[in-house]
Amino acid sequence: MAQRRWTTWFYEFLRFGLKQGWACLFGGVAVALMIATWRYYPADAAVPRYDLLLLCMIAVQIGLFAGRLEAKIILIYHVVGTAMEVFKTSVGSWIYPEASFFRIGGVPLFTGFMYSCIGSYLCRAWRLFDFASSNHPRRRSLVALSIAAYLNFFTHHFIVDLRWLLFAVSAWLFGRTTIHFRVWHERRAMPLLLGLLLVSVFIWLSENIGTFTKIWLYPSQRHGWSIVSIDKLGSWFLLLIISYTLVSLINAPRAMGAARSKVGSRPAGAAAKVSA
Repeated sequence: MAQRRWTTWFYEFLRFGLKQGWACLFGGVAVALMIATWRYYPADAAVPRYDLLLLCMIAVQIGLFAGRLEAKIILIYHVVGTAMEVFKTSVGSWIYPEASFFRIGGVPLFTGFMYSCIGSYLCRAWRLFDFASSNHPRRRSLVALSIAAYLNFFTHHFIVDLRWLLFAVSAWLFGRTTIHFRVWHERRAMPLLLGLLLVSVFIWLSENIGTFTKIWLYPSQRHGWSIVSIDKLGSWFLLLIISYTLVSLINAPRAMGAARSKVGSRPAGAAAKVSA
């Protein structure tokens, strides 16, 4: 059966899904906690729901660190995300409607872990799929783009919104970039821009779960839930660019030629182990 094309394709597709699920471990746990606490956690509990989420996410993060399943560097996402949350809630972009003990201004402290979920996914996917790339932009260019994108999240409240310019620069930098990844034996390829867009869509879907379970609410949802505006996809795309840049500073992108030579230089036993 392994020699039949359709069974090989089906197995590789299944393997791809399992790897993606494993890469999403932290994010998946976070979404499950949102749903479970919304459905089952009593509103009059001694420990507020947001604080319970904080304790649960700390426990999950410690477990991932202890099991060497997580890069400690993703803590930077917590800091970056919390800083933006404090500002955004102060200008009324969204609110956290429930009470909590552990908070900064209008921001419960567990929210930083939601940003860490994105960094966690990228770090784990990078390793699990053995990423290599073709025509990858220089990292200093990505740093400049990421700084501009992060600042725009703040400055667009006071001056012109530059996101369309940032989208254009992103397309220019990544337009020729291909990401090569290994699901099973062979390497597959995808335009990096397409990959970032698909991940942004899944984050947007998770955001809809977050607002439906009343973790946070946009102004348009205060009098009844509605689907999150599709415009938010652009915000998640820019945030994903920032996350990708941070990960690339830790795991230097490998050129496809270097990845091939590395695999080709392995002894036979090691190559068999990789294939398994």
